[in-house]
Amino acid sequence: MRTRGWLIGALAAGTIAAAVLAAGPARSAPAGSAAPAGSAGLAGSRSAAGPRGARVKLPLPFDNSCHPEASLRPPAGAPRVTAGSDMARIRARGYLIAGVSESEYHQGFLNPLTGQIEGFDIDAVHQVAQAIFGDPGKVRFVSLTDAGRIPALRSGAVDIVAQSMTINCARLRQIDFSAVYFNDGQRVLVLKNSAVKGIADLSRQRVCATAGSTSVVDIKAANPAAIPVAVPYFTDCLVLLQQNQVAAVSTDGSILAGLAAQDPETQVVGPLFTIEPHGIGISQQNPDLVRFVNAVLARWIAGGGWAVSYDRWISAPAPAPPVAQYKD
Repeated sequence: MRTRGWLIGALAAGTIAAAVLAAGPARSAPAGSAAPAGSAGLAGSRSAAGPRGARVKLPLPFDNSCHPEASLRPPAGAPRVTAGSDMARIRARGYLIAGVSESEYHQGFLNPLTGQIEGFDIDAVHQVAQAIFGDPGKVRFVSLTDAGRIPALRSGAVDIVAQSMTINCARLRQIDFSAVYFNDGQRVLVLKNSAVKGIADLSRQRVCATAGSTSVVDIKAANPAAIPVAVPYFTDCLVLLQQNQVAAVSTDGSILAGLAAQDPETQVVGPLFTIEPHGIGISQQNPDLVRFVNAVLARWIAGGGWAVSYDRWISAPAPAPPVAQYKD
């Protein structure tokens, strides 16, 4: 195995079972990458000339049947912890429980140099903790696979999930989301010596993503002849790419950029072919927490902290932040 990049050993989620190498049953995974600025320019579905004249849709249609980007409206003013609320219950416990990734470089990862979980999603979590406790450090992080995110919320094992989580109508039937705090889109990661220039070039080739993510489905939707391979973590995908067990990795551009930063012999290629608005996942049993988190995000964005975090973790200069959409 060729192991490259200073974070590979720290971020790889352990041994990859032989069963994962078969292009069969799914499990689940994490993220990080370059920064598509916003949903402007991503909307719609059209046919375009792809690499070597191939026809691809850029991007795939986004399901607006449930108005997925509209979240519960926050109360006016600064975020407040009211008596009897979910936030009061969390404060009484003494810490916020947040489901996150420990292996999505730039978004949520365990920094081997500091021993701390860091990243853009993690900064958002610290904002919520600060608003509840007056202390951003009062967080208990729970590392989740992509497939484990919704079950953890529905069971009450975590209060929130901040883990490169795309908001869509199917997920909104199971959990709630905050307003959008990050926009992304799916692309492709390959070795630099690969001839692949985008998703259209991956017919009859194995393309890795995580089980429980939208990426596996979107690979097949964008190129029905591609062969999706599902693993628990995107760092597992990177190892498979290094071992030539897959031809490419495909997920959100920000996740792929994080993988490419770990291995200079890889590169992100091709245009965006999906729309991926990210939100913080919250149980449907906790609507007041949804409203509270939306107030926190609005303050983070308005105060400039969102742009500072974006500059640090994603790319600089930060684009205009997503415009929150609310429902009552």
